[in-house]
Amino acid sequence: MAVTAPVTEVEVHDVRFPTSRQRTGSDAMHPDPDYSAAYVVLRTADGGRGHGLCFTLGRGNDVIAAAVRALAPYVTGRPAPATAADLAALHRDLTHDGQLRWLGPEKGVTHMAAGALVNAAWDLAATRAGLPVWAFLAAMSPEDLVSLVDFRYLTDALTPDEALAILRAAEPGRAGRAARLRAEGYPAYTTSPGWLGYDDATLVRLAERAVADGFGQIKLKVGADLEDDVRRLRLVRAAVGPEVRVAVDANQRWDVADAVRWMTALAPYGPYWIEEPTSPDDILGHAAVRSRQPVKVATGEHAANRVVFKQLLQAGAVDFVQIDAARVAGVNENLAVLLLAAKYGVPVCPHAGGVGLCELVQHLAMFDYVAVSGSWEDRVIEYVDNLHEHFTDPAVVTDGRYRAPAAPGFSARMKTASVAAYRFPDGPVWRARQDAAQ
Repeated sequence: MAVTAPVTEVEVHDVRFPTSRQRTGSDAMHPDPDYSAAYVVLRTADGGRGHGLCFTLGRGNDVIAAAVRALAPYVTGRPAPATAADLAALHRDLTHDGQLRWLGPEKGVTHMAAGALVNAAWDLAATRAGLPVWAFLAAMSPEDLVSLVDFRYLTDALTPDEALAILRAAEPGRAGRAARLRAEGYPAYTTSPGWLGYDDATLVRLAERAVADGFGQIKLKVGADLEDDVRRLRLVRAAVGPEVRVAVDANQRWDVADAVRWMTALAPYGPYWIEEPTSPDDILGHAAVRSRQPVKVATGEHAANRVVFKQLLQAGAVDFVQIDAARVAGVNENLAVLLLAAKYGVPVCPHAGGVGLCELVQHLAMFDYVAVSGSWEDRVIEYVDNLHEHFTDPAVVTDGRYRAPAAPGFSARMKTASVAAYRFPDGPVWRARQDAAQ
């Protein structure tokens, strides 16, 4: 195979949107988020481009951007990755720098920055292949897919041979599931009604609209005040009826005892799951919450790496695994988590909603359906109708289902005008805010 043109440049842009003005994205732990992205563009000598990002809530976006720049030497000058072997080698190099790794290891800012670069490389490779990332992955052999995974620290729970068996078992039905996915789309749920900063009237109006738009599940933020949460959940349950699933999300607000008390009080209103009831690092705490109250437990958007997911599954601590496209080190590590979840028979319901997260994670869930788990039963992708207009290939949800992306790549390319307008701190949107504050 001919060597591809080298990557000549890694661009990094600090892009921030002032969503805190409307309290969009607000929850019990994060009351004033400005949805932001450290946005990465890989440029190659022959004009190719790969796009990736790391989602943040504003402050600290520049820290992620600095970490991307620190890792950029592993990418520049390298032939543009095109194969599973190329993408596996790049992932290993980015996550195993002997000095930068010390800052994690394999978690936190440097790991997330590695994920932005890994995802940009997947965008570049899939674009060159003329396929959306979900289909690019699903076209790989089971052997190639297994080669992408770093099995260090996993083999007590999942061996390469077990992963290969999972993928081989799903292989015969790939074509039929891909056709069904293109025809029907992938199930979605929405958090758009449930931000904690919304008043009751807005909450009820948006919940009713979500159901009218075809969503069979919605999600509410909880955790600031128990009486308020009981009232809000009661209002929503009355508005949408008993058949619609209503999940709740505490965003890590509680100690274990508080989570048990809170969810016991909310249980009469039929919450479908409680998301992030306690610290994302507390494996045994999640297991205790799951065992001591009746509501199912979901977590994972802040799980730092594949090892945390492994332990959540080993401990029987979760009913739903929630991967995030930009929290761990990109596609490769998320593939490891998908395989772990398949081994333990736990549904994957990805986190999304932030800048570009819906665009990215749809590919991972669709690949899981086609080539790993072979199922979308009890599986949904989160959707928030926010900021999609800034992408050239935005996520599309109709009748409560994600439509399968057809454009080549990872759906991560932002519009040039949006990057320029919302660049921090010197883009015109932020300059205007600074002028108004003076």
